[in-house]
Amino acid sequence: MELRPCRPARPRRPAARRLERRGVRRRSPRGLTALAQYVQREQLTVIPRQHTEQITIDGHEHDVRLGVWVSNQKSRRDELNEQQLARLAG
Repeated sequence: MELRPCRPARPRRPAARRLERRGVRRRSPRGLTALAQYVQREQLTVIPRQHTEQITIDGHEHDVRLGVWVSNQKSRRDELNEQQLARLAG
């Protein structure tokens, strides 16, 4: 049996580029808008994972899976920059 040398690991992209590739930067304003709308209406910050919030941006309605978005933000908290963390906390 012949052993082949291992390939070197590929360098990881910076967190900002990984998030951009996933579309997080595009979806973040929608998620923040939906979160603000939900908190204002319900006076609650605990959001069920299944909850979908309908928001209107520039005359177009969007369904935002808010519960999933919040869960993802919490799990990726270490990948967010300071500005994104501040907006989420606000």
